[in-house]
Amino acid sequence: MSDLTLDMADFHWVMQIMDTMDSGLLVIDRNYNVCVWNSFMQSYSGILSQNIMGKNLFEVCRELPESWLRAKVDAAADLETKSFSSWEDRAYLFKFCNFSPVSSGAEFMYQDIVITPLRSLCGETSHMSIIINDVSDIAKNKIAMRETNLQLSKASKTDGLTGLYNRRFWEESLKAEFDRTLALEASSSIVIFDIDHFKKVNDSYGHTVGDDVIRKAAELVQQTARGTDICGRYGGEEFTVLLPDTTSDQAFYFAERLRKRIESTIVESDGHRIQFTVSLGVCETSLYVTDYLDWLKQADNCLYESKQKGRNKTSVFMPQNS
Repeated sequence: MSDLTLDMADFHWVMQIMDTMDSGLLVIDRNYNVCVWNSFMQSYSGILSQNIMGKNLFEVCRELPESWLRAKVDAAADLETKSFSSWEDRAYLFKFCNFSPVSSGAEFMYQDIVITPLRSLCGETSHMSIIINDVSDIAKNKIAMRETNLQLSKASKTDGLTGLYNRRFWEESLKAEFDRTLALEASSSIVIFDIDHFKKVNDSYGHTVGDDVIRKAAELVQQTARGTDICGRYGGEEFTVLLPDTTSDQAFYFAERLRKRIESTIVESDGHRIQFTVSLGVCETSLYVTDYLDWLKQADNCLYESKQKGRNKTSVFMPQNS
């Protein structure tokens, strides 16, 4: 009788420990019938233990990723070892609300999962325990750090005024594209342009209006470019566009579309209505272009040629003239 009393006392202590755990604990048999459902699971799921004990887990919790969980449980049972799942692989198993004040703002509880085979007295794996650890605080901090790093990475590549790529990153992209065209014997083109008489805009209307004109030029080049094109602010009022897998004829068409779009645009800034034009130079990779800097130089020479011809024009590099 004393042994039975001791066993019952031990069982009572075990139940108290399970119910005071700061983690979710459920135990299922090999048919996925629920045998243990602790207080943590009741609190976060809203499902009382008497409403799930002895029932099939997937029939009560229909939002669970059944095929994924079955695969994890089977692997743990077959290998007779614990199986783990991090929140970075799967954000959660049970979609519980997040109530942690430290990680407030997170829509749901991020979870690490531990699945452990449980052996019966005869040594067979008869049940599986699943422990759900709330790692929302860790997850939120790590996600915030990733976002900060992404923002810093983006900031290091982009121009603050226009949001286009800055000169350093654009030149890195230009070099990589030149190397690619050599390796694949492909054709790519660059377009370089600047705003005509931009100094007069600044002198007449001020730098605030000048900045708005630069931003509008950047907006229009982004609208004209394809998703694969790389647009940059090269400096001041000068812009560059890298057009992968594009011939000079196609690049000329792009440049003319952009030129005409800019010519017909009115910038309203600080009570002024400003119209402006751009001059453009185009160069395609060819046997006459020796390296990526020469490629850029030839396009810049064509830009200068457009200015010499009266501005608001597009000039294309012709190898026979080099």
